[in-house]
Amino acid sequence: MSAGAAGRYPGLTMINHQSPLLDRCAEIAGKKWVLPREARACITSFPVDSLVKANIIEVVNKTLAFHTSTNYQIQVPPPFENDVHEDLHADLLRISEQEYSSDFAFHLDIYRSFKRVNDGHCGVYNYCYDSLYVTYLPLPLVLLTAKDGSQDVYIAPEAFKVASDEFKEEVEFWQQALPGQLKGQLASLSGAKVLLINGREPFFSVNENAKITGSYQSFATRQNSFFASYSRGAAGWSYTMGNFAQQVHPLSDSVELTVQRANSTTNDTFTLPYRSRFGSASKNFTDSASYRANNCVATNRTNGVDLYDHSTTDAVLRIQEYFQTPPSVAHFQQQPAVDPRDARREPMNVIMDGVPLTDIDLPEHLQPAMPALNESYSVAQFYMLRDNVTGVLALGSFSAKNFTLFGSSLLAGLQKLKADGAQRLIVDVTNNGGGYICIAHWLHRIIIGPKKSTEPQAGLDSTARAGPLAQLIVQTIVDGGDPEELLSYNPIQWTNATHHPFSNSSDWLKPVQVTINGHEDAFSQRLGQECQPFRWDPPDRPLFKPKDVLIVSNGRCASSCSLFSITMAKEDGVKTTVFGGKSGVPQEYCGTVGGQSSGFADVDTEIRSTKLKNHTLAPPDFLSNSVQGLTWRLGFGIDVPEEPEEWQAHPADVNFPLTLETQVPSIFVLRIFLEF
Repeated sequence: MSAGAAGRYPGLTMINHQSPLLDRCAEIAGKKWVLPREARACITSFPVDSLVKANIIEVVNKTLAFHTSTNYQIQVPPPFENDVHEDLHADLLRISEQEYSSDFAFHLDIYRSFKRVNDGHCGVYNYCYDSLYVTYLPLPLVLLTAKDGSQDVYIAPEAFKVASDEFKEEVEFWQQALPGQLKGQLASLSGAKVLLINGREPFFSVNENAKITGSYQSFATRQNSFFASYSRGAAGWSYTMGNFAQQVHPLSDSVELTVQRANSTTNDTFTLPYRSRFGSASKNFTDSASYRANNCVATNRTNGVDLYDHSTTDAVLRIQEYFQTPPSVAHFQQQPAVDPRDARREPMNVIMDGVPLTDIDLPEHLQPAMPALNESYSVAQFYMLRDNVTGVLALGSFSAKNFTLFGSSLLAGLQKLKADGAQRLIVDVTNNGGGYICIAHWLHRIIIGPKKSTEPQAGLDSTARAGPLAQLIVQTIVDGGDPEELLSYNPIQWTNATHHPFSNSSDWLKPVQVTINGHEDAFSQRLGQECQPFRWDPPDRPLFKPKDVLIVSNGRCASSCSLFSITMAKEDGVKTTVFGGKSGVPQEYCGTVGGQSSGFADVDTEIRSTKLKNHTLAPPDFLSNSVQGLTWRLGFGIDVPEEPEEWQAHPADVNFPLTLETQVPSIFVLRIFLEF
């Protein structure tokens, strides 16, 4: 690797080749916990395979033709002009010509190049490396605001409780790693004010992380990713450690902190090591060969399938597997497990990340004190606050295991709140990574009622990229190439700008030529709604008036969560609040909008099923255990209807400071409404 590249990607300088006589992977095989340097020694011990490198670059390059935002992201307009300015094709050209010290260094360059577009839909992930080992520190951080308005970074007051519950077998390691009088006193660090991180003021580390964490256009939201937070999961309340205390790659060996412990007048400086835990989706291995074979080679789920190939038993079994098992991107999608059948037939908009969705339990004392209503289901929990006029919907995702039950439970829960006397509603979408598009449309419709903003379109009109290969797919389908109407490019799946369904012979992808950042591009005509009539019967009247609804989050509301929040705010005037965040930094109530997300395997299925796999523009199969995400449809804006909503402003109406007291969700939401 060149010195320039090493300087551009902090952490790569830590990567060193190991002697070929030593099997660094065998040394850690079968261990749940290892030192980051031990995991790093394993994953960096493999040289670049020129064939695999060329294959990955070709697949990714050709699949980018289906990503709506490729040319937009070269230089996006204000307010995100300083946040998104990445030419991915140029990156891939540079990467193709560059030499790397290891295969992992090559992957990390691609991984971070895609992260720099700050688009949670668009990424390249590899099960060989990403979260193979997840690296932890037992000291999640929070940004708290004092009564006088001053802000400081603290070790989360609940840090020791979280670590003791989640890392039972490793807490003693960290206890003994503390120096001097701190040895065995890990609990005493909870709630400590952080004065320095590695010798610098804390926000130096926060801002450095914001440069590489990706997923959201807003710099403020990426700052917030550094800190601990909560979300509602499918099985309960979950604790998110934040990027400081949970990392996707084993690049950090230790951290030096200078802190002032609670009730202390002196400062403590100490170094604490990170530890790497074997990932939940990682496959066991005994040595280097089995590590590569089990984790790094393409599987039956990596690439697409020909849905009309019934020529062999194996082909038929692959089709069955396609519909009955989670897609290859599922582990990295920020949503709970869903029924694979629903995932294939219902349009989805969900972000991805290298760290899988957290399953760490939120400590009980931070969970809502009041009981959830019986109508609650999975990620959707309903509460009536003690004022008996404020209802709360805590919504951790727009996806749940049973799509039909999810939709009906949302209506039942809101109707129960109304029946119990709720006059106003708070929707908490903290850390909501999106999910089913039609659930977002449905929730908007049942809250606001039937009106111009909800019928027939309760979301955003959209457009798909109309590259040459995509046009050929549509033409093949129109000519009879999709007899069972299984494919996403089939015109009957979509409606036009007036929300009328296309006929099965419509060339809906006939290109509209545009120039974006000096590049010629083409998109479909404007597409209308795809969700109505809904699967459920909506009420005839609104359940709540827009002025009585408040949407709250930490800014990490993406994809279908963005579709819901934006239309509620911009179309109906619903107010938004972001809690936490750096004072003076504008907070956005959502980010990563898109219109519909997809991935390489699904695009490859469209190509294979229309018999176009041998076309020169078609990407080959991945040889590696990789996935690629993309934005397949891009939503048009509301304030500026002819431009994408993706890069239009979404400032929160109120930025509510996070204090020690308002970490508790049940207290937090009541105080917000009274303050608001």
